[in-house]
Amino acid sequence: MGMMTDNPTNHNIKSWAEDERPRERMLQKGYAALSDVELLAILIQSGTKEKSAVDLARSIMHLGKNNLSALSRLGIKDLQSVKGIGKARAISIVAALELGRRRQIAESLQKKKISSSKDAEEILVPLLSDVNQERFVVMYLSISNKLLHYELLSSGGTTSTVVELKMIFRSAILHLASRIIVAHNHPSGQLKPSHADKQLTQRIAETGKLMDVQLVDHLIIGDNQYFSFADEGLI
Repeated sequence: MGMMTDNPTNHNIKSWAEDERPRERMLQKGYAALSDVELLAILIQSGTKEKSAVDLARSIMHLGKNNLSALSRLGIKDLQSVKGIGKARAISIVAALELGRRRQIAESLQKKKISSSKDAEEILVPLLSDVNQERFVVMYLSISNKLLHYELLSSGGTTSTVVELKMIFRSAILHLASRIIVAHNHPSGQLKPSHADKQLTQRIAETGKLMDVQLVDHLIIGDNQYFSFADEGLI
């Protein structure tokens, strides 16, 4: 009796035909030819006795509802719920997704001017919609609205974060900013500003007047949408 070729112990990236290996496909056809699952399989590197790296990648994508935005909301412990994904692999995946966000930031910093809430939204919504913790960020602008610097000021729990005014204006002075746009996300997706949001906006605006740094807008981000304090006449 011949040996079975589909033994699960052979479900390893090295056992696949060359044209089926994600790394080989990337070398031969370029990264654009690879699916999300195949790219994840490269990060995972190797499979287990029961599953190949691609099988594990499929399980991870399923956990993320087959959507990269939903996947990027998952934490290290969430990914570890997939059998075969340990802490090291989970960290690698989370790190890769965070690098994707930071690439967006780097590209955004090349934008010449931020002249409206729409300009700010194009940068901030992709960065803040896919995180399950509340983050507070500041965009520092020149007098002509050129984006000088972007900074993640704080990251908190699912409902609140701590913002220190001195940190906002310390960076404004450091980068010689004349104007600022602040933003934070609501992981719940609710865009309506809370009483605390309104109070914080007022405090930033008042401190800005003393420092000769204008608060241009405060955006709340949620579910790929935004609320603008400036557009609503609240600044």
